[in-house]
Parts: sequence; C-alpha cells; structure tokens
Amino acid sequence: MTETALPPARSALMPKERVAVSVAFLLNGYLVGNWAPRIPVFKTQLGIDEAMLGLLILAFGVGSLVTMPLVGAVIARDGSQRILRALTLCLAPSWLFLVLAPALPVAFVGAFLFGGIIGGMDVAMNANAVSVERSMRRAIMSSCHGFWSLGGLIGAATGGVLLGQFGGMAQSAVIVVVCAALLAFIWGAIMRDRAAPQAEKQPLRLPRQALPWILGAMALLCMIPEGSVLDWSALFLRDELDASVEVSGFAYAAFAATMAVMRFTGDLIRDRFGAIRTFRVSALVAAAGLVVAGFAPSPSIAIVGFAVSGLGIANLVPIAFSAAGNLPGLPPGVGISLVTFLGYSGMLFAPSLIGFIAAHVGLGLIFAVLPVLYLVAFAFAHHARTADMAEEHR
Repeated sequence: MTETALPPARSALMPKERVAVSVAFLLNGYLVGNWAPRIPVFKTQLGIDEAMLGLLILAFGVGSLVTMPLVGAVIARDGSQRILRALTLCLAPSWLFLVLAPALPVAFVGAFLFGGIIGGMDVAMNANAVSVERSMRRAIMSSCHGFWSLGGLIGAATGGVLLGQFGGMAQSAVIVVVCAALLAFIWGAIMRDRAAPQAEKQPLRLPRQALPWILGAMALLCMIPEGSVLDWSALFLRDELDASVEVSGFAYAAFAATMAVMRFTGDLIRDRFGAIRTFRVSALVAAAGLVVAGFAPSPSIAIVGFAVSGLGIANLVPIAFSAAGNLPGLPPGVGISLVTFLGYSGMLFAPSLIGFIAAHVGLGLIFAVLPVLYLVAFAFAHHARTADMAEEHR
C-alpha cells in the first residue's frame, strides 16, 4: 500500500498546521482574484482584441492542467510540504513575469507559467489539507476552500481599487509584499507529510482502479455548472431578463458569497452528518437553485436561485478532494491531482461549449438543464465514503 507517512495522531487540534494551509488557500485565491480586474488592462497594454485575449486566458488554463499531474507525481514521491513552499515562493515572480510582459509571445509564456504555478499550488495545498485532516481526525477541507473564496473576493476588490486609483505597478507592488509576508508567516508551519519509503520505490502511473476516475468525474460534473455561473450568469440577467449592468453583476456575487459562507460551515456539517449524506443534500440544493435561476421570470428571482445554488455547490468539490486524498493504496498527491485535473477541465473548457449552445437555445434553458449534472453526481455520492476516513481512526 502506498500512503503518506504522517506523524502520530494527536487528540488536540493542530492550529499551526491548519492555519498555514488555510493561508495558502487564501493567498492562491488572492492572486486569482487580482488577475480578474487586471485582464482588461492587460488587453489594452498589449493592444489585442477579445479573440486573442481569449487565447491568452486559455494558455493560463492549459498551464494549470499541464502542471497538476506533474505536481501530483512529486507529492507522491516527496510529500506536499516542499513543493507547496516552492510553488508559493514562485507566485509573485510568475505574476510579475506575466503582467510586465513587453510583447504578446512573452505574455503567452507568462500566462502559461502563472497558470501552472496557480494550478500546481492548488494540488499541493489540497494534498497538504488532506494530511492535516487525517492528523486532526476531522474535516477542514471545506473551510480551506472557503479561505480560497475569501482570498478571491479580497483580491478582486482591492486589486480593482489599486488599479483604478494608483495603476498596475501599485497593484503588483502590493501583491509582492503580501506574498512575501504571508509566505514568511506560514513557511515553518506547513505540515511535513513525507511519502512512505514503499511509495518512493513504486513507478508512478495513472491509477488503474476505477474509484479515482469516478471521483474525478464527480468533480467534473460539479465544476461545469460552477464555471458556467462564473462566465454566463451576468449575461443571462442582462440579455434575457433585462437587468441593468449593476444588477446583472449580483448574480455571480450572490453565488460566490453564499458559497464562501457555506464553505466555512461545511466542515461542521460533514463531521455531523458524514460526507455521503452531505454530498447528496448539497447536490440536490445546488440543482434546485439552478432550476429556479433558469426558469426565473425576473432578475431578483434568478439572483435568489444562484444564491441557493452557491449554498449547495460549496461542499461538493471539497468532499471529492478529501475522498481522493484518502483512497487506500493510492498516494494522496496522485488522487488529488487526477480529481483536480478532471474537475478544472470542466470548469475551464465547458463554458466555451455552453456559449455556443446558448447562442441557439438561450442561457435560461442551459441553466435549467445543468442540474442534471448534479443529479448524476448525486447517484455516485456513495463513492465519496473515503472522505470520512479520519472518522475510522477515532
């Protein structure tokens, strides 16, 4: 069996290690949040049109997907501590390489590298969170993802203000200071979860058992609607429900806010009711919210629907990640990298296909049909039982 060698379990909480991995999630989300308001500035800076900008954003996604399995392989050999430190150290330099790119070819390289650092760090910090969960013998994954959402909100809000009031260099300077300060704060506290000796001797390969792929498919099904709300909810309110520009922005804001709040309470819910029951109820709530949004007769009803959907989707992906990191006989890094790769593939690429379909049938129908994906994930919820593995050691 290949599993991560952890320190002896302790009955007391481990605030230092938990704080460190939570701050890593916060910092990753903070950089992603800062990138969102930077995109229009970047477009003007390089003098490119929307089509070329779309390819540049695609390079970011490809960089993430290429790096994720590579980081998973490193974690399987060496644990998550050192690779998480290294990737966090590279956050600010990769940001600067991208935003200071003098020409389009350099910008493509920068987008690929920045996406790779963000995506690789995503795998490493989720693997580290699984190790902390197992040592603490309680769920923390949902709150870790809550910190990512909080970081994204902070990054988008402060990044936009800095760009508007002081310019891009001021935004980048603040990012460098924040990255340096938070990395120094967590450097010595990141949990050490070295791989077991037998794991180091085994050749790395894609999992042959079906369960990791099933969990990856569950993450894929859950993240396609999430990416669709991110990319298309505002346009849906604007074009099909005649909302103003200001009101249309509340669609994703409501979704993101309820998702963040629920992620901070999701661990308590999972500890109380178990991963399978929590996943099933969450999938039904997420599906119901999107149905309400898709058939909404007014912007206000649609916003309520998106908010309800955010409550449901909040805990689905964290449970899938926890389950993947606790699969017997599989190094946590391999399981998490596979599930992360498949899940983010859906979030990055499916919305483009949805845009093509929506041109023919409308976004309302799309949002009303997307809940079918949640129902399929609901049917496979029993495969997430390994998310509760820590309970077996109590």
